[in-house]
Amino acid sequence: MEWNGFKYAICNEFLQGLNWQEQCELAAQAGYKGIEIAPFTLVREGINDLSPIRRKEMAATMKNAGLECAGLHWLLTPPPSGLHATTPDEEIRRKTWEYIGKLIDFCGDLGGPVMVFGSPQGRSTAGGLPLAEATKYLIDGLRRVADHAANRQVKILIEPLGHNQTDVVNTMGEAVKLLHEIHHPAIQTMFDFHNTVDETELFHVLIAKHFRHIHHVHVQEMDGKYLGSGNGVKDYVQAFQKLKNMNYDQWVSLEVFDFSPGPQIIAQESMQALRRIEETLALKDGI
Repeated sequence: MEWNGFKYAICNEFLQGLNWQEQCELAAQAGYKGIEIAPFTLVREGINDLSPIRRKEMAATMKNAGLECAGLHWLLTPPPSGLHATTPDEEIRRKTWEYIGKLIDFCGDLGGPVMVFGSPQGRSTAGGLPLAEATKYLIDGLRRVADHAANRQVKILIEPLGHNQTDVVNTMGEAVKLLHEIHHPAIQTMFDFHNTVDETELFHVLIAKHFRHIHHVHVQEMDGKYLGSGNGVKDYVQAFQKLKNMNYDQWVSLEVFDFSPGPQIIAQESMQALRRIEETLALKDGI
């Protein structure tokens, strides 16, 4: 089967100084085919700010620019404030998972396939809660929304995050263990280069081991700067080769944490770096 290359998307939080149309146009002009949305960048009070009419307008703007919605991330970043998925406070948990249900509808309305559940401050242990109990609350909440996500053709992806960000789900192995316990096709995981600080295996080994559960990829330099500003082009080749070998056909999405170079430089130079990685990949399987 002929390989047609990776599908590249761009996360919109470093574009938030632009309006939605400008964000889509910049992404498309830089060569991306998708845009991944951080909901907090688009609302004042919460996702209900975006009416059904506005959502249709957003979808049309993406389509007119030649883009698709690659999904959502930063799900619990305010606004609204006060959300927490694993708190011992039952009422806050209820509001949080209800809000995630609303995000599922937003994602489905825009045609997004995944919601990346990172949000470290919204899932860490709180109030002296033991880790095992916090993890149980996370599992219970995901079970609560799984059927709704499936009905909207959305997958919720638990993102492993380093211990420097959260104490709940730090490695891909921990994420997959959680998935096995939930055992629902709408609850899966993803791979993020930047968030592998607690892993003991190489990128390509992790990808091969957990591939059937990986439904999204985030890429940036290991220090969180835009791809191409460091050693990522060299260091990530084996990982991208493994993704290619295994016929990965879902989104590779650029997420950065240093916005200072400006949106055009970040978007354009990261795309150039992605193309350089592609140029180094072998035509046939093998690393």
